[in-house]
Amino acid sequence: MSTKNIHQIISGKPTQVGTIQVQELLPYNGQFFDPFLVFHHGIAVADAQIPIHLQGVGPHPHRGFSAISFIYKGGVHHQDSRGNNHIVYAGGTQWIHAGIGIIHSERMPLDIFEKGGVQELLQVWINTPAAHKMDQPHYYPAKREDTPSIITSDKLTEILIPAGELEGIKGIIPTFTPVNTFMIFMKRGGKYTFTIPTNHQSLLYTLNGTLLYNGETTLTAHTMALLQEKGNDFTIEAIEDIQAFVGSGEPLQETIAAHGPFVMNTQTEILQSFKDYQMGKMGILIEETN
Repeated sequence: MSTKNIHQIISGKPTQVGTIQVQELLPYNGQFFDPFLVFHHGIAVADAQIPIHLQGVGPHPHRGFSAISFIYKGGVHHQDSRGNNHIVYAGGTQWIHAGIGIIHSERMPLDIFEKGGVQELLQVWINTPAAHKMDQPHYYPAKREDTPSIITSDKLTEILIPAGELEGIKGIIPTFTPVNTFMIFMKRGGKYTFTIPTNHQSLLYTLNGTLLYNGETTLTAHTMALLQEKGNDFTIEAIEDIQAFVGSGEPLQETIAAHGPFVMNTQTEILQSFKDYQMGKMGILIEETN
């Protein structure tokens, strides 16, 4: 085993998606981080003057990748054109293999004020291999209590494993290629060493708090460390209470054609995606409001 160092630290740029204030980390300077395509940190404060069912992100299509919400605060009400209608709260995950096409919305749940009135999540897009881009869509929800986890012996660190594997513990969400997703909750003084396969691209994002990387680099809230490919191990230590995320995956090394909500391999496929959406081939979503 050898140490995995940081390649680059990025802080992203602000944008807005629906009613959610977003920090966009990926793509960075127009570049993806194969197999990771998009990485958004979103925070939305519920507005008592606006109907809850209109807050969040309204119906929109996807094709050709996995769109995933990792929920750190509040909850997300997911509805889609395949008939799924589901709420997942803090610590849970909503994983969509968009495949040939799906329309979905991500709203606040009606009980958001009972959950603190704030919705905080990571929205991550992971590329799908060309061989599976036109598969039928699948939606996989995972509650926090159903998600495999690791708790360190000092009780200072909990790591949820929605997908992938850590210390022999496997996540419950299937992926087309090897992908690890780890949601990290660490109290001040907590420390943990991750071991990542050498053929994975990997990243570390700090949602809040401050951590120390490999005993030498301080990473503050809303910053992402893109890690070097060489090396296996890296250690994080919480200087103060933190919430963080580690993602890793085998690069697909396929040509990417991306435009808006579609990620394919050629521009012709992108044009066909827009045509199929306009013709209703990705279904129709009429949201329930209560």
